[in-house]
Amino acid sequence: MARTSIIAGNWKMHKTVLEAVELINALVDSTERVEGVEIVVCPPFTALYPASQALAGEHIKLGAQNLFWEEKGAWTSQIAPGMLKDIGCKYVIIGHSETRGRFGTVDAELEKVLSYFSEADETINRKVKAAFRAGITPIVCCGELLEERKGGKTDDVVRGQIEADLAGMSSEQAASLVIAYEPVWAIGTGEVCDAPEANRVCGVIRETVREMFGSHAAESVRVQYGGSVKPDNSRELLHQPEIDGALVGGASLKADDFTAIVKSAL
Repeated sequence: MARTSIIAGNWKMHKTVLEAVELINALVDSTERVEGVEIVVCPPFTALYPASQALAGEHIKLGAQNLFWEEKGAWTSQIAPGMLKDIGCKYVIIGHSETRGRFGTVDAELEKVLSYFSEADETINRKVKAAFRAGITPIVCCGELLEERKGGKTDDVVRGQIEADLAGMSSEQAASLVIAYEPVWAIGTGEVCDAPEANRVCGVIRETVREMFGSHAAESVRVQYGGSVKPDNSRELLHQPEIDGALVGGASLKADDFTAIVKSAL
């Protein structure tokens, strides 16, 4: 089954409103002739509404970096799915390693502090279901720490995350979502999982979906790779048979770099 590549830019905690609109305008111009690749940008919450205005009628889709699973209520600081839907978000990143509290590059003391903000597979599962209820497609992230990889636990960690995060989904929902394999040790470090190994792990993810939801879902679900994706390594990664796109971090903050990655998927 032919799957359309999806390249999503995770801007993380970068870009003011003005900077976000400038970047979007540049991306709209530089990718206007690109066909056969789905393009998504995920600005910080403060820039989502002006980003949605800048993208109105354009070919690039808008995504958010997180959401909460309740529709409304006394949940200070949280963002409801309907709020994201209201401003035009089509996608939302859920379970990124940085919201799971799984960091690979910070010092031990800071990592301990950050771990208090981490979420569990149960909360990720709630968020995935909430996104579907709101009509937003989840980009569900999974990936192992460096010590887990060194210990030969990569497949077990990734498989366990997918089984827990997608529990209770229908096969139709599983077929329509996006999964991003992001080895924690490769995020923001400049390290990258070599293409054949990234392809193998993405295959493990697809096989897990097959076991849970059947062959149609497994052949339909799009599996991205994320982790120091750059113009100079994207082509090899994006032309692996099990990899259907990329979740791009730092390189998504520069129009030329992100555009080059988008075009390398062709």
